[in-house]
Amino acid sequence: MVAARETTLQELLEGSKQYQVPLYQRTYSWTTEQFERLWEDILKMVEDRAAGASGTHFIGSVVLAPSPANGPAGVQEFLVVDGQQRLTTLSLLLCAIRDHRAEHEHPEHRDRIDQQYLINKWKPEQHRSKLVPTQADRAAYLACLDATPQAGGSDQVGAAYRFFTAQLAAADDPDDPLDIERIEDAVISGLGLVSVTAQPGDNVYRIFESLNNTGRKLTQADLLRNYLFMRLPTRGEAVYHSLWLPLQKKLTSNELELLFWLDLVQRDARVKQTDIYSGQRDRLNRMRSEEEIEAEVRRFSRLGALLGTILHPSEEQDPGVRRRLERLSAWGTTTVYPLLLHLLDRREQQTATSAQIASAMLYVESFFVRRLVIGRATANINRILLSIVTEMSEELPVDEAVRAYLSAGRKHYATDSSVRTAVPSMPYYLNGRPHQRNLVLQWLEESYGSKEAVALDSLTVEHVMPQTATTEWRQMLGSDLGPEENFAEAHDALVHTLGNLTLTGYNSELSNSSFAVKRVKLAKSGIALNQEIAAQVRWGRGEIHARADSLADRIISIWPGPSTEEADNRSAVLWDLMHKALAELPAGSWTTYGDVAALIGSHPVPVGARLATYPAPNAHRVLQVEGTVSPGFRWADPTRTEDPRDLLRAEGVEFDRYERANQAQRIVAEELAQLAGMTPGDLPGPRSNRDLPYADRFVEQLTDLQSPKVANATLAVLEAWTGMGGTLGYGSGGETSCFLLARGKEHELGNIWPAAIYPSGKFEIVFQHLSVRTPFDDVTLREELRQRLNQLPGVDIAAAKIALRPGFPLEVLVDPTARDALLEHLGWFYEQAQMPTPDASVAV
Repeated sequence: MVAARETTLQELLEGSKQYQVPLYQRTYSWTTEQFERLWEDILKMVEDRAAGASGTHFIGSVVLAPSPANGPAGVQEFLVVDGQQRLTTLSLLLCAIRDHRAEHEHPEHRDRIDQQYLINKWKPEQHRSKLVPTQADRAAYLACLDATPQAGGSDQVGAAYRFFTAQLAAADDPDDPLDIERIEDAVISGLGLVSVTAQPGDNVYRIFESLNNTGRKLTQADLLRNYLFMRLPTRGEAVYHSLWLPLQKKLTSNELELLFWLDLVQRDARVKQTDIYSGQRDRLNRMRSEEEIEAEVRRFSRLGALLGTILHPSEEQDPGVRRRLERLSAWGTTTVYPLLLHLLDRREQQTATSAQIASAMLYVESFFVRRLVIGRATANINRILLSIVTEMSEELPVDEAVRAYLSAGRKHYATDSSVRTAVPSMPYYLNGRPHQRNLVLQWLEESYGSKEAVALDSLTVEHVMPQTATTEWRQMLGSDLGPEENFAEAHDALVHTLGNLTLTGYNSELSNSSFAVKRVKLAKSGIALNQEIAAQVRWGRGEIHARADSLADRIISIWPGPSTEEADNRSAVLWDLMHKALAELPAGSWTTYGDVAALIGSHPVPVGARLATYPAPNAHRVLQVEGTVSPGFRWADPTRTEDPRDLLRAEGVEFDRYERANQAQRIVAEELAQLAGMTPGDLPGPRSNRDLPYADRFVEQLTDLQSPKVANATLAVLEAWTGMGGTLGYGSGGETSCFLLARGKEHELGNIWPAAIYPSGKFEIVFQHLSVRTPFDDVTLREELRQRLNQLPGVDIAAAKIALRPGFPLEVLVDPTARDALLEHLGWFYEQAQMPTPDASVAV
């Protein structure tokens, strides 16, 4: 027998209580996707409550079993049978709110939040923490609870704390002293839960099994269909055959759910996809007759045909509209669908022409492209797109209404001047999704109107000045530098910018070649972008900047900007992005002024000046490129006088006898971009291991780019891997990577691989991929893999990089001792991947 009741986080945590996660529960495993969804819910709740709305937003249930030892007094103990993931996440969020408010508002918030929600202050040590995670997560959680230097480590618990710390830093408006208070209020009072409490003596493990071994659930589309035909007692059969069945044949179950969500979003942009059935049911409940319900099914049928056109643009008859639908479909942002459905519906209702809706789609495409080139590809993009239909003007023609909406406020619809400023400096290659970066380059190439047919979708992005600079490239760029300039920082500031990027089908062949070699190859290309580069006699800073200016002008001419040049009035320097990236830096890591500057499209000097003048998260973790503390470093808090190296050591950073931080613990610009979410987590995946042409391409590129010793050693590792039962998969990029597959997609737990090998010379350990793959979603196994690999000569992977994709050079494999040790550890990995995991499908 169980008792269920609605509650809030405040009610759940206040008082002398302790929630213990049993040992049979899996370790904490929420990822950025769940963090972002929760944070979006919280921000919407803040907006709703500010507008006077009451009530709560339901986020799930927790199933509890009281301890048999509970008495009328003392700490009430509960086992968390179900719901530990959200309870742990919310507790970590409260830790982040506590630390932010204590630092930026008043120290009293630390004791207040601790005593109300996080600890039982006056109780014995074993009852001190209100939440006791499972053993593997306990140390990481206590570091956050106690705000020690180890808080925010590289494990999943630390990742949650760092994520919320970064979001709070970004959300804190200096001109609004109550904004974080409103967020705290929304968290503790606005998030609704159902607390389900078992009775003493109940078998909690049986309850746990029954919760996580249910059969196939009805989809929301199934529920809505059943509801609709329940409301059609006399017309049901005729309506089903004439309207519903054709709709069901045209759209899959997932597409039907998408249709019903799109319909709701056009009325209320806040509707979530988890609320499709309840939202449509509440709307339909207001209808009284069968005729009204039948009209709704007919309307769904009509909208379903329009959604089919959005999903399959080739069905569109108008060439202008078809072209824009194809491009927006290729961009891959489904939150633009409500607008597209609205536009096609407007045309069908004859309130807009094909030319007008094609024009509106061009403005949306321009909005996407311009945001990408200024480094704002993902900022609030979903909220902006979902609100267009409900918030744009009804007085203007539809295309001008879309443009006016996107131009108003802080939506980052970049003006012409912003584009010209950003293109030479922003790290284009680190922004947005890889396929979107490729698309913009493809569309730029198409704008040249070449008559020579080139399969643009088969090309990949090439860094003309390579990411790994050779002696020749050092000499070329070195001649452009002033006496006070550092080569590494100058290289980082240029290498990922749009001016240094092009498209090629010869990425691996070009690789790190000198410009003289690349120039010859590019001159033979049928791609106009490459012809411009080949026309240069050298490729240094001046040439890269000149090409960036030219591309900025072309972007401006192809993609129209906002309605007014004043639309984008924010600072060109992305200090908020810097704060977010620094807040995500794990304890035990550090970065440089140059890395931060490359990330935000600035220069190390203004970055240093900013950090010395304005408070920023983890500013003490930003060092000079050699790993030394800047002579100009000072704490934003004038009362602090300690040596930052002492704090860094306490956090786990190692220093040599010259007081230089360990370079293996450095987080470089590309990794900062991953941490800050500039490049969403599109993990590269393997193709089928039966695709022999890709296998041949990998071997060909490996032997072309590496010495015979390195190539043979690498191939020996692959042979040994397949000998122990593993298989090989291959990437489809210009540089053909090889994946060591321990399980294929057909496995009940899905595919998994420990590493990817790149012919250009990297053996990459894919911790980021492993963090969501059973059984390596357990951080203790990933940590064991890291420690095993660090036993190899020449390998030193920092603990702070356990959420990223670090690696080591293929040259390491030439040493037979290192190669044998690697194979031993790969064998261990393979065995772990094959071991049955009873609760592998359970996500609590």
